[in-house]
Amino acid sequence: MEKQNQIRYGLLDREDLPSILGSLSKENLDELCAEIRQFLLEHVSRTGGHLASNLGIVELTVALHRCLNTAEDRLIFDVGHQCYTHKLLTGRRDAFDNLRQFGGISGFLKPSESPHDACITGHASGSVSVALGMAHARTLLGKNYSVVAVIGDGALTGGMAYEALNSAGASREPLIIVLNDNNMSIDKNVGAMSRHLRRLRVRPQYLRVKKGVKSALDHVPGGDGAANFISKSKQAVKSVVLPSSMFEQMGFTYLGPVDGHDILAVCQLLELAKRMKRPVIIHAMTKKGRGYSFAEQRPEKYHGVSKFDVETGLPVKKPSSNFSGVFGAELVRLAHDNPKICAITAAMPSGTGLSRFAGSFPERFFDVGIAEEHAVAMGAGMAKQGLRPVCALYSTFLQRAYDQLIHDVAIDCVPLILAIDRAGIVGEDGATHNGVFDVGFLRQIPNMTLLAPSNYAELRSMLRRAVSHTDGPIALRYPRGGEGAYREDHSDSSDVCLREGTDAVLVSYGILINEALDAAQRLEQSGLSVSVVKLNNLTDGFSEELFEKICSCGRVCVAEDVVHAGSMGQELAEQLARRGITPRWIRLCNTGSTFAPQGAVPRIYEYYHLDGKGIAETCLEAMQHEEKTGCSSV
Repeated sequence: MEKQNQIRYGLLDREDLPSILGSLSKENLDELCAEIRQFLLEHVSRTGGHLASNLGIVELTVALHRCLNTAEDRLIFDVGHQCYTHKLLTGRRDAFDNLRQFGGISGFLKPSESPHDACITGHASGSVSVALGMAHARTLLGKNYSVVAVIGDGALTGGMAYEALNSAGASREPLIIVLNDNNMSIDKNVGAMSRHLRRLRVRPQYLRVKKGVKSALDHVPGGDGAANFISKSKQAVKSVVLPSSMFEQMGFTYLGPVDGHDILAVCQLLELAKRMKRPVIIHAMTKKGRGYSFAEQRPEKYHGVSKFDVETGLPVKKPSSNFSGVFGAELVRLAHDNPKICAITAAMPSGTGLSRFAGSFPERFFDVGIAEEHAVAMGAGMAKQGLRPVCALYSTFLQRAYDQLIHDVAIDCVPLILAIDRAGIVGEDGATHNGVFDVGFLRQIPNMTLLAPSNYAELRSMLRRAVSHTDGPIALRYPRGGEGAYREDHSDSSDVCLREGTDAVLVSYGILINEALDAAQRLEQSGLSVSVVKLNNLTDGFSEELFEKICSCGRVCVAEDVVHAGSMGQELAEQLARRGITPRWIRLCNTGSTFAPQGAVPRIYEYYHLDGKGIAETCLEAMQHEEKTGCSSV
């Protein structure tokens, strides 16, 4: 949609908007929030992005900006996917046409975009830790600014949040934590914390009673004696009205629950919390997807969306099959025949394709919340006692369970099955979500087996192999989205030659094999005959046939959508050196030592020369250099 055809807004069009927030009436504030929701629907429907979470936090974000100066005060959104209103209020409105696109603004907090973004975000449960660090820095450096962390009830299922709460409550450091409680992560929340918050939600009379008692006791004569009496009375009121608030026992002053969509009420508590000069938790209740009926009814479906029609709520592009769905369906089929198969996920039943398993085998399905470390360690315990647990996690989130993979799984050769979703380049979510490290950190773990299916058929075959594998942990890494043109099943060997050639060898694996085959076709049109070798097992070494092919032609290119360190290309180069094989040239096509930017997957492939055209050009340049210089160019 051209800019001149976009909807015109009233308050949202004002250039002085951030500075006038404090003077707006309740009616004006409600009008502004309605305009923000309309803007978000208009833009996210065209670019895709996180929708329901952003619709649900509009008023809360406006209240925060009304009470804070985020150029100086530090405001941290846990995960950060709900920061769109924050970005609108900090000068990035015109950039929303390129939200989450290559060269555009991120869908998360990103300090390189704006001084109003306090830190990088993307993963859950870390906001309180970072906020406490910033608060300590403020105190030690003699500064005077507020530090506020906004954390959802979903992120409170993560263990790191409890570590931080334990430290922050004991620190007595002035710090405000706003608990954005919408009873959701991506899917419905689970666990004891969810039950605890549910008890707090139904006792809003606590704050009213506490205020009433304090007001009455303010008029009791006696100076310090009255103050002590007030303190003791407050504890008495809590013990009667509110049973054992975990937060207060950890050292926080608990304020709430408050309606997170009532800006003035939230502002009242924020100002009170700022004056307290101690750790405070403000419990704000919000509705995920608020203001858009489709998102209110199905918040999990509208958590992260592709382009969609606002009127119907339907995606512009018809949903198609994907690796996650194929994995989930195959696991259900296998579980029907094997009662020992269980499934574990960390707050991602729909994202990992396990919703159907959860419905079919509820007693064998375990959603542990945003707690990957616990998921892996629990899976290790289940496997040790004879079950066949399959732990399905996104590659980027598996990073958080690295210690458990080594300590609880690999050392004792525990046969845990890892289903690593979103491996490789994931696209628009960018650097915090790309799964480009798993090959490097898994391959170096002894006893680990790492498989890389390239299509649905191979995923099914490798999953069948994995559930019967008992010789240590085994992992399958597969990408976000669907399969490519390559549909054959060659999963029964460590590597396989898909195409014979005499001039060079192209090596790849996983979904990127499609780009390698495309590159070989392009090179053939340029007069070069290229072999294409597909790796299936990334921890089983390289076959003698591959080394023979490299020796025969003297040229090799390895293409993979991971970082250079720990890549298969680096391993192959090392193995060639150990064998005393010096090829005419070797080219390693990967993401290097950088964090891949956001953007559509094909665009990122192009950026790193990992698309068919880029791989072919890399090989042609190496050949031309060889011909021009007459020497090796390793």
